[in-house]
Amino acid sequence: MNEYHRYRLLEMIPGTLTWLTFIFAVVFSFIQPVWVLYFVIVFDLFWFFRIVYFVFYLIISWNRYRQSIKISWPARLATEIPNWREYYHVVFLPTYKEPLDVIRKTFINLTEIDHPLDRMIVVLAGEERDKENFLKTAEAIKTEFGHRFYHFMVTVHPKDIPGDLPGKGSNLHHAGQLAQNMIDERKIHYEKVIVSSFDVDTCVHPYYFSYLTYLYCTVPNPTRASYQPVVLYNNNIWQTNPILRISAFGTIFWLLTELARPERLFTFSSHSMSFKALVDVGFWQRNIVTEDSRIFLQCFLRYSGEYRVVPMYMSVSMHTAAGDNFWDSLKNLYKQQRRWAWGVEHFPFMVWHFNRHKRIPWGKKLKYLWNLGEGMYSWATAPVLITILGYLPFWVAPDALRTSALYQNTPFALEKIMTLAMAGIFVSATLNLLLLPPPPTYRPKIWSYGVMVLQWLLLPVTFIMFGAVPAIDAQTRLALGKYLGFYVTKKSKDVQTVPPQSVFGS
Repeated sequence: MNEYHRYRLLEMIPGTLTWLTFIFAVVFSFIQPVWVLYFVIVFDLFWFFRIVYFVFYLIISWNRYRQSIKISWPARLATEIPNWREYYHVVFLPTYKEPLDVIRKTFINLTEIDHPLDRMIVVLAGEERDKENFLKTAEAIKTEFGHRFYHFMVTVHPKDIPGDLPGKGSNLHHAGQLAQNMIDERKIHYEKVIVSSFDVDTCVHPYYFSYLTYLYCTVPNPTRASYQPVVLYNNNIWQTNPILRISAFGTIFWLLTELARPERLFTFSSHSMSFKALVDVGFWQRNIVTEDSRIFLQCFLRYSGEYRVVPMYMSVSMHTAAGDNFWDSLKNLYKQQRRWAWGVEHFPFMVWHFNRHKRIPWGKKLKYLWNLGEGMYSWATAPVLITILGYLPFWVAPDALRTSALYQNTPFALEKIMTLAMAGIFVSATLNLLLLPPPPTYRPKIWSYGVMVLQWLLLPVTFIMFGAVPAIDAQTRLALGKYLGFYVTKKSKDVQTVPPQSVFGS
């Protein structure tokens, strides 16, 4: 068997396990319903304890975040790091057909940060596929904002480059090489340059770059680390529908729990890292969809496992998925979730390369493989097993089983377990309110916040339709070799009624 077929077998593992789980759940509900009933009880108990675990770490991260944003990081940086002005920040903003008002809001936000703009290098990276529109947008941005920074770059990623998958990764790869040339011309040491890769609608907390600089100057071996902020989806949160909001907050809460356990963290969405590490790995990979998390694995392999993610308890805010109408928004959300679920492509990559990197301890390899593999498996299967297939043995059980104590008592046990698990929804709904920006002025506050609480009743629907289903879709596509291209999430036109710096909640 050649290398291609061996790698294809690895790609088939996640989807195969998911579908075998569903098949066995259905088949055994008919031929061995007692086994399935025991499995359902154990599985629901497992998920109850998992929710407790989730809430525990969510609260820890929430408290750390609230404490962090109260600190005046610019003052602390100036007091504790004498040479902090030696460090430069490069901000990459890849874009494809985003509206000018969305990009302009990002630049307004960048010019309002509490960090010297003469330490900032901003790269607006467009695509040749949208060259005419992009250059008009870039010229407008350059005229209004370009002179505010140490350096402002506009790059155009050529189309049809062999080996490129059209999308964010290949655009960033091209922009990174051009930024390297500029940094070399100015003879700036790579170790003194901190890179941030943002979606083009990303608005940072005013203290973001001061806090990032402080971390970079104080953590051990800073060039061997990525820095992961808290990701919020607050830019247009009041203008989107409840299903989009629940999905957005699900992502926010998931990342908050992950930040409390840095030993299992991957980079996700907007993140920062050393320019030296970026150059050492040859920039972002050009032919994948999930470049934001793959860059961590590239560094992890390049440094033989001596690479980590440092949690940043500071926020960045972006748009939720949006569309021209309700149904278009849901379609857009589904595609966004499927793109995120396409992170399952890391599983065969990790198995393949971990087997070849003998210097990485097996403990680290197994930990990351388990965290990714189990996470992707649960993402696809748990909602379906809990809400649908877990009840199948009750519907098809033979008469002999229906009279048993097990059959009679299991529904009550499951009901109590799920009632206790509702605590997780209560905590989520509470934190949901605390993370919101000010509501729009054109409707009563009681109405706005009431909807934000009641929307959590839709959680079972979003749990399956915009959680499990896109994950199953992604895993099935990978198993069949029907590879996913990069889908650019639509950004709604800016109708936010609050200033950019107000998107970070109270």
